Amino acid sequence: MPADLSAKQVAALGPGRHRVSKNLYLAVGFGRNGSGRSWVLLYNSPKTRLPVAMGLGSADLIGVARAKELALRYRLAILEGRDPLEERRAAQPVKTAVLTFRQVAELYIGSHEASWRNAKHRQQWTNTLETYAHPILGDLAVEAVDTGAVMRVIEPIWHTKPETASRVRGRIESVVAYAAARHWRQGDNPARWRGHIENLLPKRARIRPIKHHAALSWQQLPALWAELAGHRDVSALALRLTLLTLLRTNEALGGQWSEITDGVWTVPGQRMKGGREFRVPLVGAAMDVLDELVALRQNNYLFPGARRDRPLSNMAMLEKLRGMRGHGITVHGTVRSGFRDWAGEHGIAREVAETCLAHVNKDKTEAAYLRGDLLVPRRAALERWARFLATASVGGHAVVPLRRS
Repeated sequence: MPADLSAKQVAALGPGRHRVSKNLYLAVGFGRNGSGRSWVLLYNSPKTRLPVAMGLGSADLIGVARAKELALRYRLAILEGRDPLEERRAAQPVKTAVLTFRQVAELYIGSHEASWRNAKHRQQWTNTLETYAHPILGDLAVEAVDTGAVMRVIEPIWHTKPETASRVRGRIESVVAYAAARHWRQGDNPARWRGHIENLLPKRARIRPIKHHAALSWQQLPALWAELAGHRDVSALALRLTLLTLLRTNEALGGQWSEITDGVWTVPGQRMKGGREFRVPLVGAAMDVLDELVALRQNNYLFPGARRDRPLSNMAMLEKLRGMRGHGITVHGTVRSGFRDWAGEHGIAREVAETCLAHVNKDKTEAAYLRGDLLVPRRAALERWARFLATASVGGHAVVPLRRS
């Protein structure tokens, strides 16, 4: 068996492949410029018995003694029936394609849109990212998105459009978190609010006070109810039924006759803000309004619109209300805030009032005990509300008698 070459002998080797020790060879002159010197381990695979050439690195970086140590280690592995080249390849991380923020955002939307309530929500996601985030982050590798890049997106609009800026930040955070969960990036989320972005921007409340929906006070509602009773158009009837059911505008106007059974209006989850089916007890005054709507029935919609097989426009009630009480008043504020303020003044239990408004209980402990929808106490509360609406604000006498108890 040929003797191992010494370091001095190896240094003197010319072009070619030379045996240095058992299975260890030095390849000289095989590089692009003809001057490369690299170590090669030659062996027969213990699995396939085919010859294998495994590179061990440059001789300029790995000395003779170290190369012999590596060769010995790999020979021992071969004796144990292991293929060192296969093991090295298996230990190397799999290289994945570099994904841009835009690509990850599209994947995020695609994987989550089935859980969103409607197409409008998807459109909002797409539009806000396209308008504000993608011009800066879109073509950036998602792993390269950092705090500076996030701030370049949201800081210019934080003072002028704080609500939009807040939503964009939250959506960027979600996309980055999705990338991290998929192992497409590592490290902290640069768009997170708590303990991070909140320290870089002023609080929204200090920039622009939150504007509540303009509304009539609850004390003004009986007079409005009395005036509405003199109108027989669909918009007026829709506003009256909305006052009695406390539904949001879109939840009410999408209503269909098939949703009403045995004095209960069951609104499907896809139309509710909370995404869950919601039962509304229809008190006597609400059934009276439905009787009037029967005469106007054209299709399955409770409130038929001007267009065939379409419900009333979501602006119809607003225009009706503003035509009667002036510009600036909103249906949402008048109906829902009006009821909530009235309920607080008239001893309606908080959980009953909140459930009447289909508010999601954020207290998990309390929600665990209140698993029902409180239909019976809600019916009683809405009966009291209906009697209040039918009572004049001056003198305490009924201006619109209730035909049903």
